[in-house]
Parts: sequence; structure tokens; C-alpha cells
Amino acid sequence: MDETAGIYAQPSPYLERAVQVGVASGRVLRVTFPHDPDDDALEDHAVLDRIMAYLEGVEDDFSDVQVALTLPTDQRSVLESVRNVPYGEQVNVETVARMTSGIDHTEDADLELVRTALDENPAPIFVPDHRVRDGPSAAPPDVEQKLRSLEGL
Repeated sequence: MDETAGIYAQPSPYLERAVQVGVASGRVLRVTFPHDPDDDALEDHAVLDRIMAYLEGVEDDFSDVQVALTLPTDQRSVLESVRNVPYGEQVNVETVARMTSGIDHTEDADLELVRTALDENPAPIFVPDHRVRDGPSAAPPDVEQKLRSLEGL
């Protein structure tokens, strides 16, 4: 990935809004879906080009993209587990809990921790929370639905 730090955005006809990516030190910090991107956002970044190709139907798991998950350790562990859910597959919150070390899928507090981590996901698409069927997504509902549809979920 390009090491250039900054904010990058491109309009997505499929999403009917822009995709905006914040990058620093070669890591994605944040992915958002504004109707109008930041005025100072640049359009040209390799990772943004990959997102646009994905939104046009090119299968990409983005596993090589580094994401800065600056969250509490337990939430970061949950989101790292979600990154392992393959393209075109769905899991539920309980399965994510089972996939995450130190999380007990039978404990309500731990299931709530999974939901909180999904809700606070800083990088939808790279951390594909749209693949968690019964959990919240950090993407807006219309974007979440289109990402699911794109992958046949």
C-alpha cells in the first residue's frame, strides 16, 4: 500500500455516495461513506482503487491491507476475527465470539462486547462487519445492504 498519509475519496455509483479512506504510516485509519467527501480529500490512492474495483464486483479479501485498529484490546481481537470471515460467507455474533480468543460465546456480556466492537469498527469493508448477519455494522444501513448484496449475502 502507498505510504502517503492523507484523506482520499472517490464517488461510488454502486453505493450512491463516496467512499472516503484515511491513511497514515501505510495503514488505513478509517473508512467512511459520506454523501459529500471532505473538500481536501484526494482521489488517487491504490487502496481506494481496490475498493472501487471491489464495488464493481472484483472479489478481494483485502487481507494484505494493514488497518490501524485503535480500540481496546478485546474489541480489536473481535475485529481481527471478523477479518477472517471469507468473501461471500456470513457468520453470526455467536460465531464471531467463538472465533475470538478470550471471548465466551455463552456469556451475554461477551456477546455484547462483540456487538460493540462491530458498531465501532473504524474500517468497514476491510473489517467486513457486513458479513455478520445479526450484528450491527459501522457502515450506514444502505451501504451495509449493498455490500451484502454485492457478495450474495
